[in-house]
Amino acid sequence: MTASAAPAAHPLPADWRDFFALTKPRVMSLVIFTGLCGLLAAPVHVDPIIGFTAILCIALGAGGSAALNQWWEADLDAKMKRTANRPLPAGRMDRTSARDFGIALGAASVLIMGVAVGWLAAVILALSIVYYSVVYTIWLKPRTPQNIVIGGGAGAFPPMIGWIAATGEITLMPILLFAIIFFWTPPHFWALALFVETDYAAAGIPMMPVVAGHKSTRRQILVYAVLMLPISLAPFWLEVAGWLYGASALLLSGVFLLLALRVAVFRGGAADMDMRPEKRLFAYSVLYLFALFAALVADRYLVG
Repeated sequence: MTASAAPAAHPLPADWRDFFALTKPRVMSLVIFTGLCGLLAAPVHVDPIIGFTAILCIALGAGGSAALNQWWEADLDAKMKRTANRPLPAGRMDRTSARDFGIALGAASVLIMGVAVGWLAAVILALSIVYYSVVYTIWLKPRTPQNIVIGGGAGAFPPMIGWIAATGEITLMPILLFAIIFFWTPPHFWALALFVETDYAAAGIPMMPVVAGHKSTRRQILVYAVLMLPISLAPFWLEVAGWLYGASALLLSGVFLLLALRVAVFRGGAADMDMRPEKRLFAYSVLYLFALFAALVADRYLVG
């Protein structure tokens, strides 16, 4: 795959909604939320202006990465039903505009973060942008079914960046937050891949269900769900979070494990497409991350 031929010969003029769509706003909402939770959970007082600037930079960096991802994958997006209406494959924007927009957002986010917040946070933010837009999008995704496993680091950076923006240092807690999202990512995306497998197959993307089959994918989802339970509880066990977080993590991860078990033992066919356990797991996995990180912040302010 290359970033050469455009899906539409004469793209229509793009408006602000197309540029906004390039940032993948639904994905960005989770990125912003986990980054904000990382910042709020830090055991320091954060100036509101500094905090707002840090979260703004995380959002700009995530949006720039998403734009570069769509610039590179426009030809693949055109082959998949769930992405065919994005600005580039739908012909509402030319690829050069998407690329320049992504680069501008990414560069601005790093520069502002460095000048206004701190250069350690800026360096980690820059690393996350390169990791997603280059390491994952260009290198891993088209080459290996482990793309989501290795590429999971890209989405795991925001809470770490938020914590570093608040404290100015890397400690145990941001590493644990990174690990939680890193191990959450494979079951989250593989659950999605199970019910949109035909899209990935049509685009030639070696996602796990396409390459290894459903049985192997479901088994690996369960493995990661099992690993997530102790990892999510680690902040409590290591005494960097309190009982409110610990109880929430136990409950939320237990439900996640139960849903993953149902996915692992599922043997339904095409007739079950509308109510498949993997759809339930995918939907819950998004709620899980929001709830877990919200519990972390609540623990910080209610328990201390």
